[in-house]
Amino acid sequence: MTTTAHRPTAAVTAPPTTSSPSQGGQAPMTHRQILEALSGLLLGMFVAILSSTVVSNALPTILPALGGDESGYTWVVTASLLATTISTPIWGKLADILSKKVLVQASLVIFAVSSIVAGLSVNVPMLIACRVGQGLGAGGLTALAQIMLATMISPRERGRYSGYLGATFALATVGGPLIGGVLTQHLSWHYTFYVGVPFAVAAFIVIQKTLNLPAVAKRTVHIDYWGATLLAAGVSALLIWVSLAGKNFAWVSWQTAVLVGGGVLLLVAMVFVERRSREPIIPLHLFRSPTTVLASIASLFVGVAMFGATIFLSQYFQLARGDSPTQAGLSTMPMILGLFLSSTVVGQLVTRTGRWKRWIVTGGVLLTSGVALMGTVAWNTPYWIVAIFMALVGLGVGMMMQNLVLAVQNVTDPKDMGTASSFVAFTRTLGGAIGVSALGAFLSHRVAGYLVADLKAAGVDPAAAGSVAGSGGVPVLSEIPQPVRTVVQTAFGAGIADIFLVAAPFALLSLLFVLFFKETALRTSNAPRTSHSEDDDEQRSSRQRESLHHDDAHHDDVHHGKHAAPVEPAMGDADHLGRHADRRVPLDAHH
Repeated sequence: MTTTAHRPTAAVTAPPTTSSPSQGGQAPMTHRQILEALSGLLLGMFVAILSSTVVSNALPTILPALGGDESGYTWVVTASLLATTISTPIWGKLADILSKKVLVQASLVIFAVSSIVAGLSVNVPMLIACRVGQGLGAGGLTALAQIMLATMISPRERGRYSGYLGATFALATVGGPLIGGVLTQHLSWHYTFYVGVPFAVAAFIVIQKTLNLPAVAKRTVHIDYWGATLLAAGVSALLIWVSLAGKNFAWVSWQTAVLVGGGVLLLVAMVFVERRSREPIIPLHLFRSPTTVLASIASLFVGVAMFGATIFLSQYFQLARGDSPTQAGLSTMPMILGLFLSSTVVGQLVTRTGRWKRWIVTGGVLLTSGVALMGTVAWNTPYWIVAIFMALVGLGVGMMMQNLVLAVQNVTDPKDMGTASSFVAFTRTLGGAIGVSALGAFLSHRVAGYLVADLKAAGVDPAAAGSVAGSGGVPVLSEIPQPVRTVVQTAFGAGIADIFLVAAPFALLSLLFVLFFKETALRTSNAPRTSHSEDDDEQRSSRQRESLHHDDAHHDDVHHGKHAAPVEPAMGDADHLGRHADRRVPLDAHH
């Protein structure tokens, strides 16, 4: 790296534009090099998010074509989330011991092959199986993007680039429904699965050309097969129970006892295995950090609220409001724009100021408010009101999602970065899978109840309405005559509003947990952490803030004016959280 001459009293007006040296002492990357390396990762993440959003808007068309019902709708979504949930911590652990570049390319191959076969599906079970493959690939892509970002960039600078991940999430989320709607309406639903394949191929090529990370040191690798197996089996048992209970068997039944009891026992066994494993899939020492524990629990509840509620928005617009698939995609724009703006702007602010807790808390307030207000909508609520509520949800998700990962990465040793980052994503997708399964069953029950009651009130025999009234089928509004059509729209509008009301307490729980965060200074390098605790970090941050205020007051007295340029402290620490954090760097940073 080139050295730069400096004056002792010169002020620095912007944070550094290069990443910090890695643990191994490699020269830091410039802003341009980071963007080039991120380009393929962002494209891969775009593919992963697109696979979910492009299909969700087409499902009301796909399921009737394949003979599916509301249960099939839930399982097509849940299968992908389940595979993503189970595979995320495994991808994270593999990233700590194997080549990250090879892993992300393997994820792209798995995703592309599964997508092609999914487009050829002839029934719902085949589609669900292919969605499992897509989920495995998507789990690797989303987890590895966060992990590689942490590998290349220090926590202090990471907020800036995490905004790009949030923007990619927003772009894929808004582009998916639009693309899916156009393809479904003008070509065929099969193309909603094919559309991601060219992006996956392009991402594979770009990553091959631009992503050059330090080689992983060769050593004997001990893969925790037992831990991975027990984790997958335990989580699967619990998610299958959530998906089937209330439909295939009663909530209180022997099936519930077997699935819940078996799932809990498998997870307890996993904990014992992890304690004895040489390289556990989820190192238990990570949970000594209060920040990691709080962020993981908060992410779980964010996942329930975010996935569990918003995944049914396409049904609200198509089945309650009668929009076409393309119109339904456009109608969700306010939520996506809110997510895009908050993730990009807040990411920049976190990098400039070093403060992150205030944004997570603000995001929790907005998410809770937006989800609760969405619980008041009906099939005929004016769109501008719905748009405001959706924007609040988007703003809240954008502020919380990336910063929860950042908070954990900031207190994690680089050798555990992959596992810790992926565990936060794991809890979020786990919450999403639970939310989609449970709320999907709840929606079927509520809609069926509303339909029967409203049809009787209208003097129509519910049995004459066929599957619309009670079997949980996904109706085609254009084929339903009046006045039954209005009854169906009313029922779906009320049922989906009830979903948001159920999801709101989970959003509130996420807010309550993030309130207990202790805001520690964002590290300016990826060097291993010392043995001091997070309480020590908080005390150090407080001393730095007090020191900075003292320096500023003394400096103003010397120069007799409030417009004097700030002077760099003699013993600067770039980790501080003072109000001039964006303008000060240590003097030795120039050498």
